[in-house]
Amino acid sequence: MKAIIPVAGAGTKLRPHTYTQPKALIPLAGRTILSIIIDQLVEAGIQEFVFVVGYLGEKIQHYVQQKYPGLTCHFVQQNSREGTGHAILLTRDLVKNDEILIVLGDTICEGDYSELINSPVSMLGLKKVDDPRNFGVAEINEEGHIARVVEKPQIPKSNLALVGLYKIKETAQLYDCLQNNIDQKIKSHDEFQLTDALECMIQHNVQFKPFKVSNWFDCGRKETLLETNAILLKKYKLANNPVLPYEGTIIIPPVSIGEGCNIKHSIIGPNVAIGDNTVISYSIVKDSIIGSFTNLYEVVLKSSLIGSDANIRGLSQSLNIGDNTEIDLG
Repeated sequence: MKAIIPVAGAGTKLRPHTYTQPKALIPLAGRTILSIIIDQLVEAGIQEFVFVVGYLGEKIQHYVQQKYPGLTCHFVQQNSREGTGHAILLTRDLVKNDEILIVLGDTICEGDYSELINSPVSMLGLKKVDDPRNFGVAEINEEGHIARVVEKPQIPKSNLALVGLYKIKETAQLYDCLQNNIDQKIKSHDEFQLTDALECMIQHNVQFKPFKVSNWFDCGRKETLLETNAILLKKYKLANNPVLPYEGTIIIPPVSIGEGCNIKHSIIGPNVAIGDNTVISYSIVKDSIIGSFTNLYEVVLKSSLIGSDANIRGLSQSLNIGDNTEIDLG
């Protein structure tokens, strides 16, 4: 089985960070979104990956090759972003007729991946949501099978959202449906959607069963990214290492602090993730993500997302600062 991870999106909702960093590599609870996804799949037994890259794709490739040298990894370039359906079709020559597990590169799902991988039928990851209009939606029939899927319906007939996790056994039919939709220019919301290809397969009598995930974390916006960071910090039980005390500093867990950080006369936490080699002095930081090689001096930050190589002085309350930024609020 091969895992396909589309990571070609520009991440416009997370700008300015995604001007210089792919969304999948944004730090999260001491890791990255992409590393959390890959680690889950490796733990479940997946050893071969296909990454669909585009915007800043060389950073994705470098990161994966450096961090996961033991995995078999392929990189497919998506030069024009025409939707998830178009992205998956680009992997056809690599996949051939192998079974595949598709995991979208901007969401983190938790569940029994071994059940998903070993299922004798194709499965789609589902989760109940309050407002399904912004997602692909699945309808379940009386037999417990998926009877229909629709991309972002205005009047949903179900509150079961597709969470970006798909196990496909009938890969030949999937690629045929993707190719047909592109040939016939069948689009939803101006893009070639994977959801439309799945509906094509259902209409051709391919059976899908629901795979209900226990947790689903959306990492596409600043607010949801910070919420996910807080939840995962608690889940991973990360805290400051008591062997490395910081001068005049109070650490309120859960907190993740990278290597080589210099922190003094500050209050850090709760729910803070800090990258490597960051310097923080005379500051208060809570409910925030701070990148690597960043310098914070005399600032008060809450609910903030600060990129790498940033330099901030003065007092503030809530910021959304990208890489290579310098701010003086004094």
